[in-house]
Amino acid sequence: MPRKKVKQLNWGAERRNEFIEFRVFWQGRINRSDLMETFGISLQQASLDLAGYAEKWKRNLVYDKSQRAYVRGRSFKPHFFTPSAEDYLAQLRAVDQGLVSREQSWISVFPGYEATPTPARGIAPETLRGVLAAIHGPAAIKVTYQSMSRPEPSARWIEPHSLAFDGFRWHARAFCRNDQVFKDFLISRIVEIGEQGPITADPQADADWHNEVVLEIGPHPDLSPTQRRAIEMDYGMDGGCARIPVRQALLFYALKRLGLDTDPAARRPQDQQIVLFNRGAVSGVMKRLQHPSLARLFRFVRPPGRFSALPR
Repeated sequence: MPRKKVKQLNWGAERRNEFIEFRVFWQGRINRSDLMETFGISLQQASLDLAGYAEKWKRNLVYDKSQRAYVRGRSFKPHFFTPSAEDYLAQLRAVDQGLVSREQSWISVFPGYEATPTPARGIAPETLRGVLAAIHGPAAIKVTYQSMSRPEPSARWIEPHSLAFDGFRWHARAFCRNDQVFKDFLISRIVEIGEQGPITADPQADADWHNEVVLEIGPHPDLSPTQRRAIEMDYGMDGGCARIPVRQALLFYALKRLGLDTDPAARRPQDQQIVLFNRGAVSGVMKRLQHPSLARLFRFVRPPGRFSALPR
């Protein structure tokens, strides 16, 4: 994305030019009121912004008298932002979840949309604040934690260094003094945070957090050629394969999220859709992690024939 022509603009002006291109790219038009409402600027400033942009990049904007707005030119080429379907859909998702209001979003004309509901996670703001304070300290904190291995909450000292999201729940990645290992703690299960103390473990020693494993996924081999092509497009595959780097500490969650936690022969190809090509390499990482849930994922034996062509 060329930036040389806009280096001398201040941040506010550059941000407004980015907004101009966003609106014109996605919605095809923009007028002065769009800038005024979004940035709280005057009519005069909005006029100057649009006129200045249209003058500098004449092929990008064309003034339409009937609409009283600038519309996208046929040779439109953005200079201030890179169009991204992921970014646009993320804004829709953020509005749907109530993270931002419609007024705060750069989208003005919303399509009809809906998302599957995400269960609310009961994280108290004071709990999150305590975890963040420990991360920034850095510091150890004494917490009362409700695990699934004990019927009642128990006290333990943890040393958080990062946050992790598994697609549904937020975790604190921390050194556990009780078990003398780095592990995940669901923030919603921290019942209480007590006193602070000095850390005893270097966060850099959390090898599973700092090292990655690459998941090589591809279409299920028993799908038809056109079905496989559709899956390749769904996952942005190149040459029939997508390579997804994952922190080793999040490997279990990633496999669950992608539906790769079951025997691919146990489901119809149309339901399974994707398979893991480098199952052998990933299995080796799992064995080293010694996670009981991870061990169960790869306990099955690959049936002969159907998956013999897949890399092991």
